[in-house]
Amino acid sequence: MTLTIAGLQHHGTPGDVDANLAVVAAAAGEAAARGARILVTPEMFVTGYNIGDRLAPLATPGLIDRITRIAQDSGIAIVAGLPETLEDGSITNSLVMVDRDGTELLRYRKTHLFGALDRRLFTQGDMLPDIVEVDGVRVSVLICYDVEFPETVRRAAIGGADAVIVPTAQMEPFAHIAERLIPVRAWENQIHVIYVNRVGVEGDLTYVGRSSIVAPDGEALASLGATDIGLMIATIDPDATRRARQENPYLADRRPELY
Repeated sequence: MTLTIAGLQHHGTPGDVDANLAVVAAAAGEAAARGARILVTPEMFVTGYNIGDRLAPLATPGLIDRITRIAQDSGIAIVAGLPETLEDGSITNSLVMVDRDGTELLRYRKTHLFGALDRRLFTQGDMLPDIVEVDGVRVSVLICYDVEFPETVRRAAIGGADAVIVPTAQMEPFAHIAERLIPVRAWENQIHVIYVNRVGVEGDLTYVGRSSIVAPDGEALASLGATDIGLMIATIDPDATRRARQENPYLADRRPELY
């Protein structure tokens, strides 16, 4: 009982939904052919992230329908970063997890907004995500800045998640988050972390790449460089999570009554 996950590191085309979905469809086909069960895109990949006033007209319900069709056509589950318009007209920085049969497994709205860019474009979510099972492996999600708060990953670990999937749009000068903080999050919680970033330039942002799939011992199972474009693929093994929690008993030794 394992779960093979592919992460797509790519620059995308800011503001061009058709072009970005074509990239997702090609990546989904390749990932499925290489044995992956889930494909993960970067944060806000479907529309672009730092696109200002161009975002609102693109934030339509049809985006999720199009991701669903790609998942069904490719036979692979997809975690896609995209905007979501709420009933009051505000927009959230969201992700959707759609299974290969078209079933929506999870929808999550980013709860920790980063800086003026996020706060200008998005309304923050007010609920952390559920844990879902995919082929018996327990998975949760976060978006970018969310993972930089230790409580978010700890909550998933305490809830029994084997892996946390994190679409991100991490930019300069924060490469140290990808390089150092992500392995720490995996180690301190004995959990797999799938961190999927952008590359290239979008507006005034330069993305740092360095996507990785990190095991519960803090070691990378797969990774990409600062400018690489393509897929990283690794297999999540729940037995590795259980072994790590026996060998490194941080979760069992916590004293939450003190803090």
